Amino acid sequence: MATNIVPYKIAIPSSDVDLLNQKLSSARIPDGAAEEGWERGPPLRTIRRLTNHWHEKFSWHGFEGRLNQLPNYEATVSVDGFDDIQVHFVHQKSKSPDAIPLLFVHGWPGSFYEVSKILPLLAGAFHVVAPSLPNFGFSSRINKSGFGMKQYAETCHKLMQGLGYKTYASQGGDWGTSITRVMGVLYPQSLRAIHLNLIVATPPPISAPFSFVRFLVNHFLNLYMPGEAEGLKKAQAHKGNGDGYFEIQKQRPVTIGIALEDSPVALLTWIYEKLVGWTDEYPWTDDEVCEWISLYWFSRAGPGASVVIYHEAFKGDIEATASIFPQSAKMGFSYFPKEIFRTPRLWNNQLGDVVFEREHEHGGHFAAWEQPEDLAKDLRDMFSEGGKARGAFK
Repeated sequence: MATNIVPYKIAIPSSDVDLLNQKLSSARIPDGAAEEGWERGPPLRTIRRLTNHWHEKFSWHGFEGRLNQLPNYEATVSVDGFDDIQVHFVHQKSKSPDAIPLLFVHGWPGSFYEVSKILPLLAGAFHVVAPSLPNFGFSSRINKSGFGMKQYAETCHKLMQGLGYKTYASQGGDWGTSITRVMGVLYPQSLRAIHLNLIVATPPPISAPFSFVRFLVNHFLNLYMPGEAEGLKKAQAHKGNGDGYFEIQKQRPVTIGIALEDSPVALLTWIYEKLVGWTDEYPWTDDEVCEWISLYWFSRAGPGASVVIYHEAFKGDIEATASIFPQSAKMGFSYFPKEIFRTPRLWNNQLGDVVFEREHEHGGHFAAWEQPEDLAKDLRDMFSEGGKARGAFK
């Protein structure tokens, strides 16, 4: 259970900001190759510009002040087999007596900050809880191995229970998708509905003959919808030409973690590539990029801790796989065209009792940041009065 729930103020010491600026001022960025295009990674001139902006123009303390305008809290959460964890979270309560508790679960390289754009759009319908996952943001570092999907799910569930939410819904993308789906398996009496914006499933098995035959027909006759076909194509392209970061963080989190811990420019380059490559031509400002990177640089656990989730997620009692099937939760899916990849609706509908699906014309991996109005509308529509998702809370 979550205990010791108190308001939280973000306060990074000036000495830490000074150290960052010292490192940025002495950064060594090479000249020469890879100046044009993205084939080898972000253009060097772009990294130079962002490094200079981070050092000379970006104000951490100004950003920190805006972060502290959010309803920030901290709780102590006890996870079986581990020391108590300090969990930072944003908690916006609705004034509506019919509001549904909604857990917002981020992934990598995101953070709790992604929820900030949709908070005002959800204020009337939901009590929103957006934690910094352990090893991210302003939550504790986990120094003991074995903290995998089950433990992340336990952390989030106990936080919601400690806040008094006996039943709740959850929204997730990236690692939030896996964590949310595991919660649906472990806590079906509490997690009544799930909304995802990264949806991954396996083809129907032969044990479901009707769906399996439909799968074979669709596959061999290429009868997929345009978005589905593109999603499968992107999934194939991602393997071997887009998943290098994944394999490194999964296999050698300490190796890359030390680089990210020591070098702010390494951290900037490593994450910036994903911010651009995984979005739908989102017009990132230099300040926005520095905000996202700074939340990793100044995280309580340190900037290298976040990648460990890739190593631990495929171990333990419940692994992060597409075969996780929450049995009872109502499910809703939002499809954004520039998501890293997606699987067809026929596959996805095996995951549970799907009561909501919607295709969007624009948007990518960071839906809450890129298309906050669309994502918020999907959530409001999914939980509208009289709907099956709303009925799960009666």
